[in-house]
Amino acid sequence: MHVMELRDVYRARRRISGHVRETPLDGSAFLSDLSGGEVRLKLENQQLTGSFKVRGALNKMLKLSPEERAKGVVTASAGNHAQGVGHAARILGVDATIVVPSNTPMIKREAIERYGVRLIVHGDEYMEAETHARELERDEGLVFASAYNDLDIVAGQGTIGLEVAEAWPEIDVAIVPLGGGGLISGVGCALKGINAEVEVIGVQSVASPVMYESIREGRIVEMKLGDSVAEGLHGGIEEGSVTFDLCRRYVDEIILVQEETILEAMGRLLKHQHQVVEGAGAVGAAAIMEDPQRFKNRRVGVVVSGGNVEADLLREALSKV
Repeated sequence: MHVMELRDVYRARRRISGHVRETPLDGSAFLSDLSGGEVRLKLENQQLTGSFKVRGALNKMLKLSPEERAKGVVTASAGNHAQGVGHAARILGVDATIVVPSNTPMIKREAIERYGVRLIVHGDEYMEAETHARELERDEGLVFASAYNDLDIVAGQGTIGLEVAEAWPEIDVAIVPLGGGGLISGVGCALKGINAEVEVIGVQSVASPVMYESIREGRIVEMKLGDSVAEGLHGGIEEGSVTFDLCRRYVDEIILVQEETILEAMGRLLKHQHQVVEGAGAVGAAAIMEDPQRFKNRRVGVVVSGGNVEADLLREALSKV
């Protein structure tokens, strides 16, 4: 059993303080009106690098010893974690190698390269990129920084939960995007550590419901995945991942949403909230849109995890509203 406690998240916040933004927690009139609840959005699309991932990457890399920093780091990413690692590497003067799958949008690839890292495109989906990154770790003596399967990464992401709990102590429900589980594990640990009554709900696309099926079956499963506009949540889970235990401990429910709803949610968040949100960041809004009655008379915090999205996809999303 992998264990992380609230104190680990507080330590992470002290470590990364001054290196990240405390992002806004803004009310959403359109989601509140739709659901009959009070909905607020935690806007991590406004974070440095356009995603929450920089929090975990900084916590991980600030904890590296001088010897580990000298070796250099390697990671696999669908895009946003790579930018977080690149940003942290540049601050700390560490060499970084990033492996991304071919479904990583060009806007994310170009952003990654701007940090001066070595970028390698390998495989069709995330797990193939991760396998190659692990080979580089072994062959070149690099330090692997997982996008999700690392308690230091998870604790860094959990700082979002601290900010939400302190800004809105009355919160009833947190809706959090769920891929490999690093974000929701950290946020769930923080929120439930402060108030055990807070309900934590994860959201995955029907195209990539790996954690949903794994928790349902009581073991990490492999499965065939469909294409998804939420590529940041796409892919499998490493065997033995720390996040599997943490999700079983801190996540009350996992909701699957349709691809069409994610696209519409992206359009509505741009139209009504004036927020540029990528597919992975829009799944919380999509969950409310598919079942608004579920959140009636409740105080609902939605983590909007990132905003790194291609212009063409954003135009398509706007055409849905």
